Amino acid sequence: MKFFVDTADVAAIRDLHALGMVDGVTTNPSLILKSGRDIIEVTKEICSFVEGPVSAEVVALEADAMIAEGKKLAEIAENIAIKLPLTWDGLKACKYFSDAGLMVNVTLCFSANQALLAAKAGATFISPFIGRLDDINLDGMDLIGDIRTIYDNYGFATEILAASIRTVNHVTQAALVGADVMTAPPEVIRKLASHPLTDAGLAQFMKDWEKTGQKIV
Repeated sequence: MKFFVDTADVAAIRDLHALGMVDGVTTNPSLILKSGRDIIEVTKEICSFVEGPVSAEVVALEADAMIAEGKKLAEIAENIAIKLPLTWDGLKACKYFSDAGLMVNVTLCFSANQALLAAKAGATFISPFIGRLDDINLDGMDLIGDIRTIYDNYGFATEILAASIRTVNHVTQAALVGADVMTAPPEVIRKLASHPLTDAGLAQFMKDWEKTGQKIV
């Protein structure tokens, strides 16, 4: 499974990147707002050290305007994935960019039918939103599983990018059901290393080591 980091916080991305935990980055208008920085400036900085796909999202609602914005974003770096909403106009823009050989991340997917359309339009990534489905008492993992089955049935190359991940359990479940990629906030990725039994075991080791009176260095 590929790990994308869902943030525009450059320092947080650099920290995880140093550990080899960053296969790509996803951003959106809300994350750009949170960063307090210009979208072109911060995205360019991210692309300067992240080699994998960096998703930058358009804010237009009509296809022609999406294409104009997408072209501008694509100029930032070769590894930009143009992020488009799963609307009819978004699908039109997706087809345009995929035909041009550019990466496209189709976002805000909430149904298998939407994912099927995105694959037909040539999307590089489809981003089903797990957490937001959970918010309305639907199982986001069921959607990931349905998309996996459909894509495998017909050999679609579109990668399933599990998004709106909020917990470490979401990561585990997405991996088990076969998502190609997951994108999560930095704090969720860091929590993947945590377990109370690890902490307890380490504390016991340190206690016993102190009793030996020894030093390694």
